[in-house]
Amino acid sequence: MIRPVKILNRSMVLASAPFLGIIIWMISYQAAIIISDQTMPEPTVIEQAASGVEQTVADLDLAADLAQATQASIKKQVTLYNKTNADIELIADTASSQVNRPRIIYDRRITKKLGSASGTIQSDQLRAQLFSIQAQNFSGYALKVKLGNSDAMKMVLGNDKFGSSETTMSAVKRYGAIAGVNAGGFADGNGKRYPLSTTVLNGEYLNGFEPSFADLFFVGLSEDNKLIGGSFSSKEQLDKLKPRFGASFVPILLKNGSALPIPTKWQVSPKRAPRTVIANYKDDQLLFLVIDGYNESGSSGATLEELQILLKRFGAKDAYNLDGGGSSSLIFNGRIVNKPSDGQLRSLPTHFLFFK
Repeated sequence: MIRPVKILNRSMVLASAPFLGIIIWMISYQAAIIISDQTMPEPTVIEQAASGVEQTVADLDLAADLAQATQASIKKQVTLYNKTNADIELIADTASSQVNRPRIIYDRRITKKLGSASGTIQSDQLRAQLFSIQAQNFSGYALKVKLGNSDAMKMVLGNDKFGSSETTMSAVKRYGAIAGVNAGGFADGNGKRYPLSTTVLNGEYLNGFEPSFADLFFVGLSEDNKLIGGSFSSKEQLDKLKPRFGASFVPILLKNGSALPIPTKWQVSPKRAPRTVIANYKDDQLLFLVIDGYNESGSSGATLEELQILLKRFGAKDAYNLDGGGSSSLIFNGRIVNKPSDGQLRSLPTHFLFFK
């Protein structure tokens, strides 16, 4: 039988065993807390780290300097680029002005020959200038027109119908045009008034093509807005010039600045009369002459030879006589400029109109 004292002793030993084990382990292992020298970096390692930091700082400073230098270089390049662009624009403007200078000089020269404009209408589409003409034997008007695009001038039919007619003023008002001049000749029949011979409107032949005869010519504008005209024996011949619109009458007055012979009939029948002429300059500006006068004896107005002389003096290149007499009509800025020999404007089948 185990005694109670022994049991107690054994229990105490068992209870204290863990603590005794720990004490024995600490004594045997010398578990004093000692900081090993190896846990601290060697002085050389610290120095290397410090050196690396210094190098990094130096590299950053160098990068900052490089970035600053690059920024300054970019600013310099941008400034140089802007200056170069400005210089190029200046050179382009100068070149453009030099290119246009001959045209400006030429325009001043031909305008000076016409005198001082009594009226000017100008827009992006056109410039129309009105001048008075005072010659020894007649008086009249000149209309110089510089077309900016194909919308600036067109030919229209009287009341927009083939065989119908109206005055140039009526056509101007209907279309809201800034100016108008009578166009080709006409023939009456069955109570209607038809354009004479070959007539083109919007690139289409109104009544087919008729070969030129009896000194007739065709005159109008091409698709590229240039004056075209002359005698044509075939439709193909005229088609090559790509007519946009045009009408017919007689005779041709100038070709390439030279006067052409006036047919005998047109020298005397009538000798003097109101006249309407369409012409052009070397720079493709148009010139219209509308001459006043007329009585049935033909003792007032201009002869065609006089108009040839006047046109050459004005510097015209090609010129064509349009329907005259009572048909001569010039409308500018809403008013009738010329003095119609019939006492009022004649009703006509074709009109040249100008648009702002």
